Amino acid sequence: MRFLVATNNTHKFREIRELMPDKFELVNQIEFNIPSPKETGLTFIENALIKARHASIKSGLPAIADDSGLAVEALGGKPGIYSSRFGGPTATDNQNTQKLLKEMEGKDNRTACFHCVVVLVRNEFDPVPLVTQGILKGEILITPKGKEGFGYDSIFFLPDIKKTVAELPIHEKNKLSHRAEALRQLTRMIQ
Repeated sequence: MRFLVATNNTHKFREIRELMPDKFELVNQIEFNIPSPKETGLTFIENALIKARHASIKSGLPAIADDSGLAVEALGGKPGIYSSRFGGPTATDNQNTQKLLKEMEGKDNRTACFHCVVVLVRNEFDPVPLVTQGILKGEILITPKGKEGFGYDSIFFLPDIKKTVAELPIHEKNKLSHRAEALRQLTRMIQ
């Protein structure tokens, strides 16, 4: 089966490709020169649907899209759906991380969750898209640790294993991440 992955984020595409079984042929929307749509939804589900439908319209293929982000309890769920642009519309991962750390200064409650919603639309008009969700619970550190991963991985601490996500080798991250859980569910639904 061939699916278009609705992302222009090469890190995310690589991760999705590694998490999906080999029997699925995945192509990146970059190969079709498809620009990212405006994410005008108020939830991860709405934004994932916007991206999946947009990619399917532009390519004519079934499309998989993910919308994911970090929800920090002490910040009322921020950065949430704005995680990738928390530091501004063109912010880098480092700028987003630094803004989050600044907003967390003086906060005792460091509880946070990574959320990922994955949507599969068979075509642009699919009235019953497949929707899955994964969650990874952890805490926000005061300073970054680790060199692996991307986004907020260097400040997202997993108390059970006493490491940040950025300290995990990719094969370990892919066993427990929010995206891995959502994609495992999606794979089961497709099969």
